Amino acid sequence: MTTEASLGGTFTMGDFTVTRMGYGAMQLAGPGVFGPPKDRAEAVAVLREVVDLGINHIDTSDFYGPHVTNEIIKEALYPYPDDLVIVTKVGAKRDAEGGWPHARSPKELREAVHDNLKHLGLDAIDVVNLRLGGFSEPEPGSVAETFDAMAEMQQEGLIKHLGISTVNAEQIAEAQTIAPVVCVQNMYNVAHRKDDQLIESLAGQGIAYVPYFPIGGFNPLQSEKLEAVAARLQTTPMQVALAWLLQHSPNILLIPGTSSRGHLRENVAAAQLPLSDEDVAELNGIAG
Repeated sequence: MTTEASLGGTFTMGDFTVTRMGYGAMQLAGPGVFGPPKDRAEAVAVLREVVDLGINHIDTSDFYGPHVTNEIIKEALYPYPDDLVIVTKVGAKRDAEGGWPHARSPKELREAVHDNLKHLGLDAIDVVNLRLGGFSEPEPGSVAETFDAMAEMQQEGLIKHLGISTVNAEQIAEAQTIAPVVCVQNMYNVAHRKDDQLIESLAGQGIAYVPYFPIGGFNPLQSEKLEAVAARLQTTPMQVALAWLLQHSPNILLIPGTSSRGHLRENVAAAQLPLSDEDVAELNGIAG
């Protein structure tokens, strides 16, 4: 039986209590996160198993597909369980070639929020992250104009809570002068630890930190070291990377994605993978 403890425990995000092991819906779309999946029935089955496993935190965006993942989420889970928290993001769109151009004007942000509402079948979205920065790194500059637009939609009741993504500490602080921030999504993993101090600061404020690319951007030597730990523990590198994140800080929430029920169960099992002090020390040495 899956319990909250076996999902890494829970964390309070705004006025929601979410399982620390969540699910990211990006891979439910087709190749390159573009177009429909090869097996829509399996995508629906994955989402239903997510809920059956007790996970109540799903991360998505209407620019996945575009529209595809949100439509599948609605097909699989609507009407939604009372405790299910759906987190989406805005700030980009898809072009005809499958690219990810920015879409950050107040008008584009409002259109994106309404698209998410429509395709998810909601009157208000639990959490919306404003995606800024580049593909994996923050870009300097003020967030005031864009976050003002998000706060306005929150005041209108379209959004319950706000988050921010691919940002630095100064940008988070600026956003907080406009409206409360309940979560931050940045690239972070055992090999890329620029946000160590930021995570600690956010933990002290009760703000969730949601890393993406849990094994992304590793060089060959880093991958080799991770694989060696995984082999010794008779598990997979992904499971080790997820377990390390859960043990690293109590405010870290995970959103690993998959289009396979078997892989979903592997990801969930990572929440119960014990890492010894020696394991952690070895993994900490991976960071460049």
